[in-house]
Amino acid sequence: MRFNNYSGGGGSRRLSIGPGAVSPFIKLMLISNLAIFMIQSLANYPLSDFLGLTPARFFAEFPNLLFQPFTYMFLHADFWHIFFNMFALWMFGTEIEFTWGKKAFAKFYILAGLSGAVLTLIFQPELPYPVIGASGAIYGVLIAYWLLFPHRYLYIYFLFPVKVKWAIPGFMILGFMAGGGNIAHFAHLGGAIFGLIFVKADWRIARFGNMLKKIRLKKQEAKFEKNRLKAEDTMKRVDEILDKISEVGIDNISREDRKFLEDTSSHMSGEKSSDETIQ
Repeated sequence: MRFNNYSGGGGSRRLSIGPGAVSPFIKLMLISNLAIFMIQSLANYPLSDFLGLTPARFFAEFPNLLFQPFTYMFLHADFWHIFFNMFALWMFGTEIEFTWGKKAFAKFYILAGLSGAVLTLIFQPELPYPVIGASGAIYGVLIAYWLLFPHRYLYIYFLFPVKVKWAIPGFMILGFMAGGGNIAHFAHLGGAIFGLIFVKADWRIARFGNMLKKIRLKKQEAKFEKNRLKAEDTMKRVDEILDKISEVGIDNISREDRKFLEDTSSHMSGEKSSDETIQ
């Protein structure tokens, strides 16, 4: 059970079990992972041998198995493996998807899973057995939720309220300490690192982007003001020259005034200045 703390000015609070409705991409992931798990259970051939990420085989048969860093995250070892992964995805990923949007969250989820695969390949290149599971992507989701909603509350065992900023690191530490030798820790770590970099970098990029927009806007405003003042000065001088023409006639104005009128006329019509003189 999760206690959502939406404390603004007055601090309204809402107690709910889970995040509510399933978001579109997470619904797709739940259906696809469950469908593939059923196929795994019914198939005579162990799909994990081919679709799971086996680093030693991946490098030995490179580049024939380039699909493994993607397909491994859709396979699971048993019911509890897929249950906890999909439960965590729904529990923590739903609100992120509704916040970011379907496309952005889908990109994040897939890249977090791929990051887990990459770290596994880097640090365990000779691993002879397949790594499977969505846990790398799930750890990325957990980190993102930890950064985005640190002051929300989780009810541990439905009894003990703990803030997300403490609960999620606690879950990860317990998972690392309680996991046996068959736990893909590097896949978990890769997804978590990606989640941290993605969210933090996005914040910095957003701030940097806003700063650049302000700088560009100020430059545009300054340029507009400069052009406006220049146009005002030009029209003021044109009016003065036209007043002279009306008083003394066009033949009696200076060459400088004639040249100025020619250049102004050419500029306003979009044509180059002509060598012709005013007759």
